[in-house]
Amino acid sequence: MSTQPPAQADRSFNRPMLIKLFIVALMMFGFGFALVPMYRAICQITGINNLVQRDATVREAKNTQVDMTRTISIEFDANARGPLGFKPEQRSLDVHPGEVTTVMYEVSNEQARTIQAQAIPSYAPKQATEYFRKIECFCFTQQTLTANQTRRLPVVFVVDPKLPKDVKTITLSYTFFELTTPAAATAGSAAPTANTAATAANPA
Repeated sequence: MSTQPPAQADRSFNRPMLIKLFIVALMMFGFGFALVPMYRAICQITGINNLVQRDATVREAKNTQVDMTRTISIEFDANARGPLGFKPEQRSLDVHPGEVTTVMYEVSNEQARTIQAQAIPSYAPKQATEYFRKIECFCFTQQTLTANQTRRLPVVFVVDPKLPKDVKTITLSYTFFELTTPAAATAGSAAPTANTAATAANPA
């Protein structure tokens, strides 16, 4: 029969539990920073890096016939991982298939240090992905934001007239990931090395 006091027994139980929770939280935090490099590695292996590449040129878009008989509602969503403020300047917009459209997003660095970040787009419904053609997009390259800087970032796109007739709404969602950490940002020569490696992993 154990003679260990209840309070001491609780402390003995809580200590390893807190350690485990701390380790899990640390792993989840690290996983968040690893998402972009993991995404790039998978894309490099499989060759499906189309989400952050140009889908159409201006000439191709202008040669596309505008379907004035259809209207597609485009909804804009923004998410940020890290110390970034990020939002679309408008939440929705109606466009005609084949019509070249420009929308603006706003991103702000809320830290007193320079931050490098990368935006990854996603679409809903999934079947709309191949019909949403990005001509210009801030997601094509890494973005460098100086301390407390706010920038307006454009997205120029066209919806392919071949979009299935049953799709009437497309949600364009971006998630901004910070690529640098406070430790890397303050370690003089470490940041350029890390940034160079990140750039090499995602060639233009």
